[in-house]
Amino acid sequence: MDTTGIEQMLSTLRSTAAQAAGKPAETAAPAAGGADFAQVLKNSLDKVNEAQMQAQGMAEKIAAGDTTQNLHEVMIALQTASVSFQEMVQVRNKLVTAYQDIMNIQV
Repeated sequence: MDTTGIEQMLSTLRSTAAQAAGKPAETAAPAAGGADFAQVLKNSLDKVNEAQMQAQGMAEKIAAGDTTQNLHEVMIALQTASVSFQEMVQVRNKLVTAYQDIMNIQV
């Protein structure tokens, strides 16, 4: 997983916090060829959605009596989708907290 976008976002947040505190901001050049944070986030959301759709499709097939589906594979897919979703919820919570922290910075 390419974390260049996340590192760039953290660098921006740190420099903004330093400016708000009256300290000189560190000047860091943006990473050349780095991924856009929004694009990384969108790709992650798409992967979670894909995992959930695949798991749901497998569960529907086994519920319909399809004998080609293995129950343990379906259960693993469902748990993987669940864990992926929970991880994305935690990322969202961290982003909301970071946004609120930035908004509470007094200028």
